Amino acid sequence: MSRIEVVAPNLKFRLSGVTSTIVQLVPVQARTIGIATIGPGLPDSLPRMRWWQLPALLSRPASGRKRVWHARRNTEMVAGLLLRRVFGAPLRLLFTSAAQRYHQPLTRWLMRRMDAVIATSARSGSYLDVPHEVVMHGIDLDVFHPPRGGDDAFAASGLPGRFAVGCFGRIRQQKGTDLFVDAMIELLPRFPDWTAVIAGRVTAENFGFAQALKARIAKAGLADRIVFLGEVPDIKLWFRRLSLYVAPSRNEGFGLTPLEAMASATPVVASDAGAYAEMVVAGETGAVAPAGDGRALIEAIRPYLADPSLAEKQGQAARDHVERRFRLQQEADSLIAIYRRLGAEGR
Repeated sequence: MSRIEVVAPNLKFRLSGVTSTIVQLVPVQARTIGIATIGPGLPDSLPRMRWWQLPALLSRPASGRKRVWHARRNTEMVAGLLLRRVFGAPLRLLFTSAAQRYHQPLTRWLMRRMDAVIATSARSGSYLDVPHEVVMHGIDLDVFHPPRGGDDAFAASGLPGRFAVGCFGRIRQQKGTDLFVDAMIELLPRFPDWTAVIAGRVTAENFGFAQALKARIAKAGLADRIVFLGEVPDIKLWFRRLSLYVAPSRNEGFGLTPLEAMASATPVVASDAGAYAEMVVAGETGAVAPAGDGRALIEAIRPYLADPSLAEKQGQAARDHVERRFRLQQEADSLIAIYRRLGAEGR
């Protein structure tokens, strides 16, 4: 613990986008700075501190700087404040906000007690009433990469058609899964070379929603061309098998799937929810449609199904774009600079 200068808590049992961010980011940051995670649901491969080591936070690390407690949820802000105010831990408190809405009074109260606040996009920053910096998420370009072999080809899936259009994430109304299904029901009869794949978990509360979608697909006679994959063991493979990815969310925090698709050389049609419009370069790496507008989504998807060469061309541009703007190392470096500044201010 004497070399740990940053703690990244994950105080949630259930897997979420925040958890995914921590899992991807911390190993990269650990190459440069002493950082440890704490909390449930994290792989043992991450640098971790245990609950019994919490008393170590009551003293400074060997550097003499204050440690940074990097919270990403309300519970983690509360925990940081308790450690500092009740137990006297010499901590600097940092919060990352990804929300695309005005925060509740409790969250605003907590943020005003942080030493620094980060927004994950310009849009999320526009909802904050505290000083903040924008640090957008990045993507691991070694993990998400263009097709390299036969198994990466859509033909290896055994599904019908020559090209695939996909929509990944939890199956629910917020994610716009129904908008994607409606678009496919209208478009696929006109484009017989294409098959749609939907991957993601169906929770108990969304079981009826998913069943209704499947009933609509069956009624349209497209059950063999709009395929639910469920939760797949390696979603990265499926990004490489796609010729087009669709992110139709009605609302979103940040949303990494467009970056994961583009890193895989797959162009993206996205709604303007979350930070999607700040990721996708319309007309170059994909297209952007107003969130919740089913007709606009259909018209944004149509050109790619009509001309697969357009999808291929923009897919390569998408990979180039992510390499320039959204490397995971860039995000790690930006955060480390903030950590070091905060720690030094606390000397």
